[in-house]
Amino acid sequence: MIIRVIRVKIFRLQRDENSGIENESLLENMANYLLVGLGGAIGSILRFWFSGLVGRHFGETFPWGTLLVNVSGSFLIGFFATLTGTEGRWLVGSQGRNFFMTGICGGYTTFSSFSLQTLTLAREGEWLYASLNSGLSLFLCLAGVWLGHVLAELVNPTK
Repeated sequence: MIIRVIRVKIFRLQRDENSGIENESLLENMANYLLVGLGGAIGSILRFWFSGLVGRHFGETFPWGTLLVNVSGSFLIGFFATLTGTEGRWLVGSQGRNFFMTGICGGYTTFSSFSLQTLTLAREGEWLYASLNSGLSLFLCLAGVWLGHVLAELVNPTK
């Protein structure tokens, strides 16, 4: 729905008699940037909410919220990428894929937060927690993207 509204507004902008292919390309690029930015805002809000929810539930001694955001985000991007790929069951154009994968997932996953929190743990002498956060993030995020891919393959068998 959002993509359709932006396309309609862009179409109205380019109805100028002097607009040509260059203007259409420029407007299409602008739409992609706006969609990624909108998705990033949505993803950031979701990250803030979910990470806070997990932190309040499990405590702040270990960055469980960041870890669970990264794992669930890895799962979602693996699932979506497989279902919307060239052999996928869902027909989603490049704008929709950019909106979700670059925008929402990019705003939602928090590897920059992960890095800072791990560094802080290490600087505070919490080497066990720093190592545990690094190991669990790597393993569980890879497992999340793999599981998302496998489940999408079950929904969308390619062989």
